[in-house]
Amino acid sequence: MDKEIKPIVFLLLSLAFVIHVFAREPIRSPPPVKQLAEVKVVRARDLGVPFDGTPGKLNSITDVPGVEVGYTTLISGEGKLEVGKGPVRTGVTAILPRGHDSLNDPVYAGYFSLNGNGEMTGTAWVDESGFLEGPIVITNTHSVGVARDAVIAWRIKHGAPDTTGYWWSLPVVAETWDGWLNDINGFHVKSEDVFHALDTAHGGAIEEGSIGGGTGMICYEFKGGNGTASRQIDIRPAAAGKDAPPRTFVVGVFLQANFGRRSQLVIAGVPVGKEIPGEVYKQESGSCIAVVATDAPLLPNQLKRLARRISLGLARTGTVSGNGSGDLFLAFSTANPNVANPDQVTHTVQTIPNDLMDPLFTGVVQATEEAVVNALIDNDSMTGRDNHHVEALPHDRLRELMKRAR
Repeated sequence: MDKEIKPIVFLLLSLAFVIHVFAREPIRSPPPVKQLAEVKVVRARDLGVPFDGTPGKLNSITDVPGVEVGYTTLISGEGKLEVGKGPVRTGVTAILPRGHDSLNDPVYAGYFSLNGNGEMTGTAWVDESGFLEGPIVITNTHSVGVARDAVIAWRIKHGAPDTTGYWWSLPVVAETWDGWLNDINGFHVKSEDVFHALDTAHGGAIEEGSIGGGTGMICYEFKGGNGTASRQIDIRPAAAGKDAPPRTFVVGVFLQANFGRRSQLVIAGVPVGKEIPGEVYKQESGSCIAVVATDAPLLPNQLKRLARRISLGLARTGTVSGNGSGDLFLAFSTANPNVANPDQVTHTVQTIPNDLMDPLFTGVVQATEEAVVNALIDNDSMTGRDNHHVEALPHDRLRELMKRAR
């Protein structure tokens, strides 16, 4: 080979190697916030989808003061599945109820299972104690173990022993199955991915769709993933007139949507799934993990009642919660800080009477419905393992169907 050609060939081979390596390198975080601000985000309301209720400022779970959300997104490889190598389409989502500043201040919480073909660790203690202690992490089905262990390690690093000197943790880690698009048996989620999601959790605007734990998820046989929405709730005393000033609270819903057959999908009462036929797989194999946050002062039994109402919001979108669906829900309240502190014998807490909870129930149902639709609309098509391809819900077609229904 000519001496002048050899360096060029070497350079080309080196460049090809570098491209190959970086193409396989997982994306371990979303783009910086400054870049996200420049991206055109399209959510359900932008397409003229009508919803009941008044959303919060961001229409997000982060409208509840103190709540922070973080992601790690893992995307690499393409083509034929090679277990342990990819393609990888998965990730981790972390929700911090009181944010980084109050990691060791538990919140009152309640848990509900609509259909138990899934996993949410730590819920036995939530039911028993009435408290959620630490963050909530959501990932894929086969990464629950590593995520759970990573949360414990992260809390040891960021926490401290309790007053008795005995430090322990039963973290809440939940999952849905992304094996249609992801090399789920390759165990690509690592401890550092969980750490990153926890460390980078923040308030304010958050991304939806194919990011974090929702990266490889499918909903109504369109591209699914993460969705969120919120409602402002005004509550007046029963004896007060309409002119009496209300107390205003927020309920926010975050969900990892990975459920439903195409023909079931209903958006704002319109049978969209029947109008846009298609099929990804022969039977439903997905689930839904949903989290409700509120600043309304509620006790654990009342929060369990809120968690149950997620079922009604999901039903508005058409799902029947099939046998293979793990539909597991958690609700927590950021009110009543420090009530788990054993430094004093008694604590005084506030709560809303059951007779005044209907607006909160309504808000959860409304926000859940909108969160599902946001997960479908604020999304993009994806090709994963074995070239399995899942289309995103087409915006133009949805606009057309919404106009026709009016």
